[in-house]
Amino acid sequence: MPTILDKIVAGKRQEVARAREERPVEELRAALADAPPVRSFLAPLAAKRPAVDGGPIKLIAEVKKASPSAGLIRADFDPVAIARTYAQHGASCLSCLTDGPHFQGSLDYLRAIREAVDLPVLRKDFVIDEHQVVEARAAGADAVLLIAECLTPRELRRLYDSIVELGMTALVELYDPANLPAVLACEPRLVGVNNRDLHTMTVDLEHCIRLRAEVPAEVVFVGESGVRTHADAERLRAAGIDAMLVGESLMRQADLGAAVDALLGA
Repeated sequence: MPTILDKIVAGKRQEVARAREERPVEELRAALADAPPVRSFLAPLAAKRPAVDGGPIKLIAEVKKASPSAGLIRADFDPVAIARTYAQHGASCLSCLTDGPHFQGSLDYLRAIREAVDLPVLRKDFVIDEHQVVEARAAGADAVLLIAECLTPRELRRLYDSIVELGMTALVELYDPANLPAVLACEPRLVGVNNRDLHTMTVDLEHCIRLRAEVPAEVVFVGESGVRTHADAERLRAAGIDAMLVGESLMRQADLGAAVDALLGA
């Protein structure tokens, strides 16, 4: 029986096919000259790493309206105002959902955020095709998420190389430890471990902690999903995890700035 992830990826293939017809990749590439310069997504996360320099855990704060597991998360959704609040309260980088059918996201949100906020921005989507990579850079993205569970090892490497060739950072994510060899074969500088099983949508915060030791120490490591409190953040930091990607638990709070302060222990 197809899982939630299987259904999402199948729909994404149809979406990409339509996007290729509407705007061929060659046309997107021609528009790259007008894209804003790439900001380093890696540098803020690699500065004063917890396990190396004893620094604090960094926050990749996510602009997220809805999700398949939670439905609508934030009704009063203003992506630019949210991004500005994140920046003002100590986020190191931003993540913007651009998937429409399942997360009510949009590339237009990413474009608006990139124009309004100085922090580097990640395109978070189910990226399965080079068209999406070029589309991300044309929209101003500084980084692109790749999910190992959505791709064959060959596809993962090809898309990783495409992201790097355009000057962006690839955040290479996995859940299943069986995908770790394919992830590490890309020689990534930034790896994320999702604590949410995308097939069942269950969450276990300890999952990324267990996998930290399996990833080379020089690789900047991101824990994703399930982080709700400052105590959770400290657990990750103590395990040598460099950054956390947090969306839903922040987006549910009425006072977003206070929620970020509480998470970071400000």
